[in-house]
Amino acid sequence: MAEVEETHLPGIGIRFDFPTDSGTRLGVLVHKSGRRELLIYRADDEDECAISVELNTDEARTLAEMLGASRIIEQLDSLRLEIDGLAIDWIKVDEHSPWANRKLNDAAVHTETGVSIVAILNDGGSIAGPGANDVLLPGATVVAVGTPDGIVKLQTRLGRG
Repeated sequence: MAEVEETHLPGIGIRFDFPTDSGTRLGVLVHKSGRRELLIYRADDEDECAISVELNTDEARTLAEMLGASRIIEQLDSLRLEIDGLAIDWIKVDEHSPWANRKLNDAAVHTETGVSIVAILNDGGSIAGPGANDVLLPGATVVAVGTPDGIVKLQTRLGRG
């Protein structure tokens, strides 16, 4: 992984830069307001910006997902960790699941499976430590922790039933 250089710019924000293997220097300027700029520096003068692209929060999030989402999704899809009877898994909520569009409390997930849902990931973002009133939306992915048997039960309930 490339080493990122961090530069505090008084009154402006923080600039993060790194050189690519091909020799291009890239950067992101995070303004105090939260606005971000993607920076591409000139090859002949790494202190001068050749291209600057202003990104709002949604655009910055979209770019970050485009650059890393495929790798993360591959890891999430294939990751299943078991430690001394504990299993952690990422399970997608099928639109035909009997628990789709139901609140966690109404579905009685823990009572039925013995598994705890510790996060819900969907297009709108993520919910860490979801509460009883959070809804299992079709297409969302839940991060579940429990016994291997409980995880299998949850997969069955969140699948087509």
